[in-house]
Amino acid sequence: NPFYDSFIRWQFNNLKEKGKIHFGKRHTVFSPLDGQPCADHDRASGEGVGPQEYTLIKLKVEAPFPEAIKEFESEEKGVFLVAATLRPETMYGQTNCFILPTGDYGLFKMKTGEVFVCSERSAKNMAYQEMTNEFGKYECLKMIKGKDIMGVPLKAPLSPYEKVYGLPMMTISMGKGTGVVTSVPSDAPDDFAALRDLKQKAALREAHGITEEMVNFEPVPIIQIEGFGDMAAVTVCDELKIKSQNDKEKLKLAKDKVYLKGFNEGIMTTGLFKGETVKAAKPKVREHMLENNLATPYWEPESLIESRSGEECVIALCDQWMIKYGEEQWREFVKDWVRTEHFETYNDIVKQSFMATLDWLKDWACSRTFGLGTILPWDNTFKIESLSDSTIYMAYYTIAHLIQGIDNLDGSRKGPLGIAAEDLTKEAWDYIFLHKDYDQNCKITEETLEKLRKEFEFWYPMDLRISGKDLIKNHLTMCLYNHAAIWEKKEMLPKGFFCNGWIEVDKQKMSKSKGNFWTLRDCIDYYGADATRCALAVSGDSIDDANYEVDTANNLILRLYIFKEWMVEQVKGITTISSEPKGLLEEIFENEMNHCIMECKKSYETMRFRDVMKYGFFEMQIAKDEYIAAKTNVNQELILQFIEAQLKLIHPICPHFTDYCWRNYLLPKFYELEIMKKPTTLLKSLYPEPSQEVKLEIIQLSKYLRRVKRNLRMAHQKLTTGKQKGNKKKKGEEKPAKQYEKVAIFVSLEYPEWQQNVLKILQEIGLNDKNKPNSDYKKVIMEKFKGPELKNYMQFASFVVGLATEMGADAFATSTQFDEKDILLKQKEFLTQDFAIKNVEVYTVNEECSIVDAESAKKAAKPGNPVLHFCQETIYLKIDISHSQKHG
Repeated sequence: NPFYDSFIRWQFNNLKEKGKIHFGKRHTVFSPLDGQPCADHDRASGEGVGPQEYTLIKLKVEAPFPEAIKEFESEEKGVFLVAATLRPETMYGQTNCFILPTGDYGLFKMKTGEVFVCSERSAKNMAYQEMTNEFGKYECLKMIKGKDIMGVPLKAPLSPYEKVYGLPMMTISMGKGTGVVTSVPSDAPDDFAALRDLKQKAALREAHGITEEMVNFEPVPIIQIEGFGDMAAVTVCDELKIKSQNDKEKLKLAKDKVYLKGFNEGIMTTGLFKGETVKAAKPKVREHMLENNLATPYWEPESLIESRSGEECVIALCDQWMIKYGEEQWREFVKDWVRTEHFETYNDIVKQSFMATLDWLKDWACSRTFGLGTILPWDNTFKIESLSDSTIYMAYYTIAHLIQGIDNLDGSRKGPLGIAAEDLTKEAWDYIFLHKDYDQNCKITEETLEKLRKEFEFWYPMDLRISGKDLIKNHLTMCLYNHAAIWEKKEMLPKGFFCNGWIEVDKQKMSKSKGNFWTLRDCIDYYGADATRCALAVSGDSIDDANYEVDTANNLILRLYIFKEWMVEQVKGITTISSEPKGLLEEIFENEMNHCIMECKKSYETMRFRDVMKYGFFEMQIAKDEYIAAKTNVNQELILQFIEAQLKLIHPICPHFTDYCWRNYLLPKFYELEIMKKPTTLLKSLYPEPSQEVKLEIIQLSKYLRRVKRNLRMAHQKLTTGKQKGNKKKKGEEKPAKQYEKVAIFVSLEYPEWQQNVLKILQEIGLNDKNKPNSDYKKVIMEKFKGPELKNYMQFASFVVGLATEMGADAFATSTQFDEKDILLKQKEFLTQDFAIKNVEVYTVNEECSIVDAESAKKAAKPGNPVLHFCQETIYLKIDISHSQKHG
């Protein structure tokens, strides 16, 4: 596309002019088959994986050489087993090296004349790092098995032992490192366990041709670690009672305990840098070994990377054009923007991830030799790779419809403004995007360029970019860097990124072999677009992985269908809208609708689509169902208001379903009722506004009534079914069933003063988003109150904190905001809908009453938590136990 090509060339010329691009050699992920660097988007697997630098330790083979390699004993530059390590400072503690008996090893000639014994895979990496005579090619002198050189004598650099030996280890991976592993048993639990096994098990030594002399080495103390001494591996293996190298789980735990602690807190006890911290000594020891030809640098991928050509990638030292990400001034400019409240990430973890990426992202190879892409403007031997040319294309979006037009993907013809791609010079792009002066030599008129400039400035800066969390570490951070470089103004940087996780199906990773792999087409064919969108909305919307549940999709189809059928019947029954008086239940229903509208709007604004469905659909449906269940004659105006709000709230999630219902059922009813100011389609509708301000006291009252009703139902069920302590029946025994004539409800209008003091403390502490106290409330209460009554204070606080898990901060109120007795008396019919008792009496704790055993109930009542007292008469039923057992 010549239009986009011109735009990218303009971008890169700008970057080079500003000193953001340089040329040099760099270790980079490389595809041997493609013959060029393999950037993230060129990979079949291993996206985000980078090069890992090792120190390649040279363990020189000493005489006598094993028979399998005896022919190389006269090699002038020597034969070396080479081991890749991340911890060169520990080489002072080497007692041996480990080899995989069944592993395939080769003897490879290096350009230095040295012969390296290692895996062929690692030799291939070395060949691409200018360690062999020809780039990408290596000379294999001979292939052998690890068992062929078992017991080989070696000179280990920095080791206090003059000679060590190659010993067997069965857990070596030939897919990582060189297949040769250094052994430092004082520091590495795996090494200590393996060496101890060989010392203690003669049969194991004999099986591999190892003599006792070859393992007769003691661990060498090299690092002092607080809590573990100077023999950390020995100490932790003893603590965890590790018996052998086969105790894999315990060995992993042991490594976790000492490895990072040793690196971060350890002190060197031997060697050139004795007394220094391990962290400080590491680069110095490495430099010493490199200078004295005891080691050499070596790189390989952090983990397996496969190119789209299907080949395993290596790390190669390549000539590269690189973007200088990480340059201090540039980086700090971007970090300052990320820190500000004006940059929205919708999740603190995402913002932290951007800051972490900005700390480590450095030079990025932006060029490759073939494939799709724009040719570098100043070097036609390279093309721009696919992540580097996709960092500010959002700016191109704003004008693409004018310079390129529709149905013109390849840009083979002029767009609506008649601009030729070759006329889009640097000066033209500068005028459009950088607000620079018009170039009189430009072949595009200033009027035309002004249209493009206005279009760009109308849309920019970019408000929101939505992408996967895996792109934080490259594409999205590069997007910030490039906007900063091109526009040099913070107000032109992206204002927000929303990052989501991966998606699973029924809590499993999608996989064709598991049969749970769904394409978009599959979802539409099975469930339809709207049910799929609803299921995706409730599956999760944070940086955590979402879980698409097949049952949820099926249930949502059913829920939407049931709602539609109910709506059709309700709309048919509405013949007129009259201003009927609204009672408390109507007030509660309307208030809950308004609350859902407001909470749903917040959820949309913060990209929390699970909460959109929670407030916009599920809680709306609950509010409607409870209102209808409580009323025989519903308020038709309120029902119409509910249907309209319900369709609008979920319209962005399931647009086809809601617009169908709107056009076919609700809109005709509006016309019939002569309510004319309604859009013909929800696509033209605004977000619904609440009919009035949400009243928090009504929300509290609604929760209170629901709680009392539920407690009544559960208590009555428990009493009448006999599921109580001490109510066990013997076989054949007649047991009285219980019936109740009435229920007395005791309410307390306020707490005693000592309990109010406790509640005030809990109010100050407050609750987190999970309705748990923000700090240790028990500690605060113990500091505030002393003496024998402390136990009562603690018990009461614990009781109220338990209530808060359901009630939230309302549990800490010292009194209710409404008259409990009056409300309960007026709503007796609502409270007793679910069972036969209709005789309900309500008393305050201060009122006299004739109820038997009322005093204990009065004492238990708390504001907002009335106590129920059922009054009964006893009858007897004969129960055929044998019959009920027979039939389950």
